[in-house]
Amino acid sequence: MGGTARSVGSGAKGLDPVHRRDGLAFLLLAVAIVVALREWFALSGTAGDVIHHVAAGVVGLLGVFLPVVLVAMAVRLMRHPERTQANARVSIGIAGVTGAATGLIHIASGLPSPSDDFAAVESAGGLLGWLLGTPLTVLLSPWGAVPLLVLLAVFGLLVLSATPVSAVPGRLRSARGWLLGRPRDVAVDDAPTAELVAADGTHRPPAPRRRRGKPRAEEAPEVVPGAYQADEAFARPDERAPADEPRGADTAPAEPEPAELTAPPTQPLPSRAEQLELAPDVIYTLPADDVLIKGAPHKVRSAVNDRVVESLTQVLTEFSVDATVTGFSRGPTVTRYELELGPGVKVERITALSRNIAYAVASADVRILSPIPGKSAIGVEIPNADRETVALGDVLRSSVARRSEHPLVVGVGKDVEGGYVVANLAKMPHLLVAGATGAGKSSFVNSMITSIMMRSTPEEVRMILVDPKRVELTIYEGIPHLITPIITSPKKAAEALEWVVREMDARYDDLSAFGYKHIDDFNTGVRSGKVKPLPGSERKIAPYPYLLVIVDELADLMMVAPRDVEASIQRITQLARAAGIHLVLATQRPSVDVVTGLIKANVPSRLAFATSSLADSRVVLDQPGAEKLIGQGDALFLPMGSSKPMRVQGAWVTESEIHAVVDHVKTQLRPTYREDVIAPVVKKQVDEDIGDDLDLLLQAAELVVTTQFGSTSMLQRKLRVGFAKAGRLMDLLESREVVGPSEGSKAREVLVQPDDLPATLALLRGEEPPPEDDDGPAAEVGPAHDGADRYADGVAGHGPAAVAEDFYDDVDGGEDAWELTGR
Repeated sequence: MGGTARSVGSGAKGLDPVHRRDGLAFLLLAVAIVVALREWFALSGTAGDVIHHVAAGVVGLLGVFLPVVLVAMAVRLMRHPERTQANARVSIGIAGVTGAATGLIHIASGLPSPSDDFAAVESAGGLLGWLLGTPLTVLLSPWGAVPLLVLLAVFGLLVLSATPVSAVPGRLRSARGWLLGRPRDVAVDDAPTAELVAADGTHRPPAPRRRRGKPRAEEAPEVVPGAYQADEAFARPDERAPADEPRGADTAPAEPEPAELTAPPTQPLPSRAEQLELAPDVIYTLPADDVLIKGAPHKVRSAVNDRVVESLTQVLTEFSVDATVTGFSRGPTVTRYELELGPGVKVERITALSRNIAYAVASADVRILSPIPGKSAIGVEIPNADRETVALGDVLRSSVARRSEHPLVVGVGKDVEGGYVVANLAKMPHLLVAGATGAGKSSFVNSMITSIMMRSTPEEVRMILVDPKRVELTIYEGIPHLITPIITSPKKAAEALEWVVREMDARYDDLSAFGYKHIDDFNTGVRSGKVKPLPGSERKIAPYPYLLVIVDELADLMMVAPRDVEASIQRITQLARAAGIHLVLATQRPSVDVVTGLIKANVPSRLAFATSSLADSRVVLDQPGAEKLIGQGDALFLPMGSSKPMRVQGAWVTESEIHAVVDHVKTQLRPTYREDVIAPVVKKQVDEDIGDDLDLLLQAAELVVTTQFGSTSMLQRKLRVGFAKAGRLMDLLESREVVGPSEGSKAREVLVQPDDLPATLALLRGEEPPPEDDDGPAAEVGPAHDGADRYADGVAGHGPAAVAEDFYDDVDGGEDAWELTGR
């Protein structure tokens, strides 16, 4: 029984916050029903007596109204679970009104004492009325106690209705106008203006209004840190603040403002951009925002932060360092405390105290930034004891995500200062994601794919998913954004990367033929009608979608075909940006044999989760830091163009949310796969005596046949193998009748002519020899277009061009001239 209770308790910790709030609401309903049965319907028995003594014993006569209050609170929790601060305000207001009412009732009933007659206390104000009414009456007499309790009741009503004293006349005028049927001219805010809490514990007024045309401080949109936003410059960290969260540090001084200032009329932000038509009879609708759940509100400050500030100050005092903790910025995972040095104090004095700081705050994961980018201060990042979960829905619903309609914008998470972070994969243009097992790499991949499905149509973005683990990405099987089924074989993944290279070349052919430098300009020309097929061509020109290639585990690919995979990745990352092809490489083994120098040189953007060693952090980021992350989504994000990485908490999306989004997009369209992405598997039967030497044998056969010189020493020099290996290759060629027997020191006779080399190589590979073509060599394979949209119906676009059957026919219908030779 104890084990079962502990397992249920541990499972409840991971329960969704929405379900926990619903559970509290149902608990309040249950208590209301039980109290109503006794107080309203006189429930008899022992249970009824206990319920009555509990309800009446606490609030006295007001126990009759207790079920109504509990039901109201339960309904509010169910309707508005996200309004945590408002629900707390309502609870405080109800407590104030209830306490004042019970105190007044107890004074009016003659102040009965629980020791004399507890039944009389239950018939008066209960224990709450006795605790409030009796001391005030003894100290101040009833003439002083009653006004104080009335003031408490008025204050409770003001808090309950969210009405400051200055807004009472306006509310009364509005109520009078409503009773008389007049329209309301002036809207009164439903909630008082929240004060900003500074890092030192002082409360400061909010920033004043700015000049017309500028947004107010509390309405400023979120700013994405970094240079990966096309329309935004770098922003200082102290200037990045989310719209719905007050910042505790830098606020403007109070200034006089005009008496009658009214805000200009505003309209709500459009929830969705215009939908695109994939076909005349098909309209694709993106998933609604409510598919992704809302997260808990961001905390600006807690008691833990105050204790850490005291510990840091104590360490600086004990070691006689002239530095002061001037503020902090609380993020979902860590809090960055800002330290300003006194004159003449070296920065090394703080960095040398890293272990002492870790000891003082009882945390081994302390990271020191010297200095904070954009500030003349040193940052000390310490993990929060009460971590917060960043919901992907909150990131995608933020203003910074809505400001950009680019289909490749994905939600990343929140930074250390609580600001939302999004990334445009088209600006990366390629991304390397690495981290140890369980650090959050797969969660980021899920958030990225879900963001693509939430924001883009299959006409805009198509994807190739490579999942060598076979279980990570199976949930996305069958979505219309896929250009091929999910690839689980490393060998097929290498073939898919080679196809991406061919697709890139085909796109560049179109860009060069029509005079465009980027695929966006080409697509704009196609949609405007400027790009038209060449005269005499039956090709149907359609806009190219962005092609996103996601490799979930790069290490498996590098183990199977390292040279081919590295060469394909190198070509894609060097050239594919203008072609609209972008690559995301993820691995949990960031070693030098997996993330090679060529790959690092061509993948400029990095996202490092917690690594197991300092060497792995240097492989991913070219600098330390990732080894000090605390896992579970904690990451360092280094976009292209940034000098230092920013610390972010990755967004989290549950499997139920992913299933909901996948079901929505799968009901819209069925996937159309390209058949030429993965080459058909050809069964090969290689002789047992060849074994693993097939590649060397093919090279030796080609070398001997083309040079018509069969020498073992030549194979040693050309193939760079030893004498024993060269002799074995020559014996294999002799057994296949490619060369003749040995004649001492003389070179062997070559029995195969250069024209028969393709058939010989096919036989060595265990394949059927190619059919003889009497009409000459086969036509060159090129990027032919057969008039169909290659991304709409899955027709291969790189097939050989069609050749007229009667091109070589004799005009007179006579015999073929080749036959006249008698060969």
